[in-house]
Amino acid sequence: MKKVFAIAITGILLTTSCVSKKKFAELEENYDQTKSELKTAEMKLAACEDDKKNIRSAYERQIKTLENTNSALLNTQGEIVTLSKTGAENLEKSLESMKEKDMQIKSMRDAINKKDSVTLALVTSLKGALDNINDEDIEINVEKGVVFVSISDKLLFGSGSYKITNEAKQVLGKVAKVVNDKKDFEFMVEGHTDSDPISRECFEDNWDLSTKRATAVVRVLQDEYNVDPSRMTAAGRSEYVPVASNETAAGKAKNRRTKIIVLPKLDQFFGMIEEGMKEAK
Repeated sequence: MKKVFAIAITGILLTTSCVSKKKFAELEENYDQTKSELKTAEMKLAACEDDKKNIRSAYERQIKTLENTNSALLNTQGEIVTLSKTGAENLEKSLESMKEKDMQIKSMRDAINKKDSVTLALVTSLKGALDNINDEDIEINVEKGVVFVSISDKLLFGSGSYKITNEAKQVLGKVAKVVNDKKDFEFMVEGHTDSDPISRECFEDNWDLSTKRATAVVRVLQDEYNVDPSRMTAAGRSEYVPVASNETAAGKAKNRRTKIIVLPKLDQFFGMIEEGMKEAK
């Protein structure tokens, strides 16, 4: 381009026999300006080429990044689908397990409620049968789901004796009628004494006295009132489970007692729970 411009100037000079200095100066000034503009254009073109190169490079890097990101997202999506499927299966198993546990808990509650209902009926029956007996001599209570009848020894036995009085047999007869009607229960007869040592030769100690008194009650229930012996247990507790202080005569009187503890048959109770669990499955 420079050569073309120079040739054109030379041609003009040749075709013009005489060019004024002013004209020549204008042409020279135009040439210099054009040359400067050309240089500027070349610099801008070079800058544009560099920008183009940088933009292309950045664009290619961005494309590469997007491709890698897309690939990673596809892999992650696959993992998420797998995890979601596994999570759904685990959640379903957990829900089934929770449902089974809820059914088991419901079965246990039903069994406990049934036992409590039977216990309440038993207490009502005992209180109804013994309502005309002196309250000081007989107590009927429920502790931790267990019913017990506590009978004062002054009603059951003579002092230092294990022979049951006739009045006591009437009381035991009423208790026997109730327990014979309640086949879902077993019971334990416990003998208790005060802390005074026994002084009679026929007893070794208070252990012996408390056990013989419990055994005497069991025999009357079995022999005279036909209570099934397989449902009964006789036990002596001696002086070691007092309900009052042995420092006073009144306290000792309370400690000399026989307890008939009515117990639910545990095999039947657990049987109700097992049946409920089978139904839950």
